[in-house]
Amino acid sequence: MRINLLSSFAAGILITTTICSIVYFSDKKDVPNASAKTSENQIVKVQPSEKDMKKKLVTKGYVVQTKDEYDKNMKAAKAAEQKQAPAENSKSNKNVTKVVVNVSEGMTSIDVANMLVKANLIPNALHFSQDIEKKGLDRNLRPGVYVVDSEMTSDQVIDTIFKK
Repeated sequence: MRINLLSSFAAGILITTTICSIVYFSDKKDVPNASAKTSENQIVKVQPSEKDMKKKLVTKGYVVQTKDEYDKNMKAAKAAEQKQAPAENSKSNKNVTKVVVNVSEGMTSIDVANMLVKANLIPNALHFSQDIEKKGLDRNLRPGVYVVDSEMTSDQVIDTIFKK
């Protein structure tokens, strides 16, 4: 009886596969007819004009420029940057002090502040420590090596050492 059951199952699979194949291949013949029908009713899309495309992009918030306009704007920006460069060069004559702060396990914000006072990066360790506590970053001090310099503001130093 076991062989009878197995052969019945195999025959059922064979019949099912045959039916599915007939349906699959008979549908393939209908596809070209369907595409022929759609080609008769096909809508021809017209490419929008350059003015229409530009208007649509501008309404979406994009800035649309021709290559010539872009080049003119870039030249103007470079010229303005060169005018500001001499003013920045006078600032660069100021010595910049870079300090490597090594924070070890168990250090507190006042310990870091004392190191920064010794390096002449901040004037008062107590005020610096209080700023950190006001911002709620005193628990964000993690061991590691951090590089800060004298051109950084107090907030930038805090952001560098006390990861948010």
